[in-house]
Amino acid sequence: MTVLGLSLCLGQYGIAQQVGKRQVDKDWPVYGGGNEQDHYSTLSQINRGNVKQLTTAWTYDTGETGWLEVNPIIVGRVLYACTPTHHVIALDAATGKLLWKFDSGLTGIARSRGVSFWSDGDDSRIFAGFRNFLYAIDAKTGEPILSFGENGKVDLRKGLRGEDYLSQSVQLTSPGAIYKDLIIVGGQNPETYPSPPGDIRAFDVHTGIVRWTFHTIPHPGEFGYESWPADAWKKAGAANNWAGMAVDTKRGIVYVPTGSAVFDFYGKNRIGNDLFADTLLALDASTGKRLWHFQGVHHDLWDRDFPAPPALLTVRRNGKSVDAIAQTTKSGFVFLFDRDTGAPLFPIHESSYPSSTVSGEVTSPTQPLPLLPAPFTHQEVNEATLTERTPEAHAWALKQFRSFLPGGQFTPPSVDRLTIDMPGFAGGGEWGGPAVDRANGVLYVNANDTAWLVGLTVPTPPGSAGERIYQSQCSVCHGIDRTGSPPSVPALQGIEGLLTEEELSATIRQGKGRMPPFNSLDDKEVVELVHYLMRAPQQQRRNPVGHEPARVEANHNSTPVVDDDMPYKTIGFRRFLDPDDYPATSTPWGTLSAIDMNSGKYLWKIPFGEYPELVAKGMTKTGSDNYGGPIVTAGGLVFIGATVFDQKFHAYDSHTGELLWETTLPFSGLATPATYMIDGRQYIVIAAGGGQTSKKPLGGLYIAFALR
Repeated sequence: MTVLGLSLCLGQYGIAQQVGKRQVDKDWPVYGGGNEQDHYSTLSQINRGNVKQLTTAWTYDTGETGWLEVNPIIVGRVLYACTPTHHVIALDAATGKLLWKFDSGLTGIARSRGVSFWSDGDDSRIFAGFRNFLYAIDAKTGEPILSFGENGKVDLRKGLRGEDYLSQSVQLTSPGAIYKDLIIVGGQNPETYPSPPGDIRAFDVHTGIVRWTFHTIPHPGEFGYESWPADAWKKAGAANNWAGMAVDTKRGIVYVPTGSAVFDFYGKNRIGNDLFADTLLALDASTGKRLWHFQGVHHDLWDRDFPAPPALLTVRRNGKSVDAIAQTTKSGFVFLFDRDTGAPLFPIHESSYPSSTVSGEVTSPTQPLPLLPAPFTHQEVNEATLTERTPEAHAWALKQFRSFLPGGQFTPPSVDRLTIDMPGFAGGGEWGGPAVDRANGVLYVNANDTAWLVGLTVPTPPGSAGERIYQSQCSVCHGIDRTGSPPSVPALQGIEGLLTEEELSATIRQGKGRMPPFNSLDDKEVVELVHYLMRAPQQQRRNPVGHEPARVEANHNSTPVVDDDMPYKTIGFRRFLDPDDYPATSTPWGTLSAIDMNSGKYLWKIPFGEYPELVAKGMTKTGSDNYGGPIVTAGGLVFIGATVFDQKFHAYDSHTGELLWETTLPFSGLATPATYMIDGRQYIVIAAGGGQTSKKPLGGLYIAFALR
């Protein structure tokens, strides 16, 4: 551990300090590169001229398989990261040699995107979130710091709502933000009732005691309370920060993006604009006081979470430099604000959209759209934008399209008829977030550009307790007919024989991948749900088309906050795929864009990702699903993995978008890479674990590259 002891030296704000000849910009000490979340490095040893000479420097195999979306951090000579099954590892960042491993003791597959680092003098700590626990770990030894919380961990379920914390469900998928002696966290919440509120909380890094709380579902007397039904704070849920945060340490501001409120696609029980769901919050990092906010979606019915931390940058306006903040969205927009005041730096227009036809629903008449930059994804689907992959696929897509309600951005869901949602529920922009060239104010963002389908239905009265639980807790993602949305949301029809009852019970209790744990279900309810899933008939949906419950008149001040028997469930929000499981819309299905945030104009935009089997048939540059963000360096390079099907790791010219280098990873690198320098050698490292498709195996590798 001597190497660790000599190499660890961070200031009390989590920002690396100079040690001998080592400079601050040689590390990657924070998830996303730095508190600014700009994914930027000043390193330039690897550049446009020599990037083709990259070769594998080292590989570390965790020996585990599962979701590995981690952006590792590097402090001095040590790389800190997570494994697929609730471990934290410290590696020698020059060799990949394991220095220590922390075992949380939890079982199952984790969904954690990284860790946080804090230090003050000789005291250096790693903070990691696994399921509902926040752990404090000695950065030198990997041992738990028992004085933090309860024997080294804080149970994030406690303090959210009422005394029955065991029934709450929250997990920390993105690392907390460090500010002075605080770690500020949100969490991932269920997307159906019951769900706890998405409180933002700051914990003391020494003790684990809560120092402040911001209520994203306002309590009486708090700003925004009137945007919900009366007493909504008692039972309404989510409006949570699952994507991570950015911190301006000079100003003492933490910038917090939030997601939608439950239920995602029907809002009778939350009539109003629902502040602070789908909101970028600027909070005083010391106290949690609201400084300003911007709500990107009013009364969200489309699961339009702000999916990534905002990026801090500096732009030019009228010959002057302005400190700004950029927020990418699932909708394919970039919003740009003055960092101090929240004033938009490009005009935002409240555009009109159609009202809902669903009983009890009251949609917002308008939604905010930025006039610049132009959206980085398509905003609607029409007959001219359907797939041309083959004549047969086009004919099929056209027939299907004509059965749907025309839609796109912010068209409300309907009953027993599907509406096209474009871009789909996987973005647009996703959790990988953008990168920003600090010197030039250019933002780089990768995106999914495919359509999904959504619709509501009146469920058939459940024939068993297990079916009732399924309709209430599971159908929002897997659909009332259990068809799911492969590959990311599996079908639950015919799973008997694929999983044992014990394995299915463990998944329900512990969560897996995108799925959170369902702590609100007691032992009997889990048994009933498993029994139903293992024995349910293949076809479940039997309600007649057009059948709706009696109309419920909306009353803003008396609408109940939660209804245990919600009148509508989703037919299933799923991808619009052709019979061969390719997107049924025109290419590109994924993109990578460079946007000059000084002017709002695009510098370049390219298809991003391919399907190897289509390439073999001569169909290239299709774009594809992609998850995990880019980084940009002073060497003029944009590094990004992210592509699901071709498993490539890429380096692009940041000025032109030209592909300069790529390699095929053993597993898809669905994570944001990191770069750092040790002993005068620059490294690029990425987590490669696969995921998002059942067609490819899962792994658990960290792979570092350097010049020959």
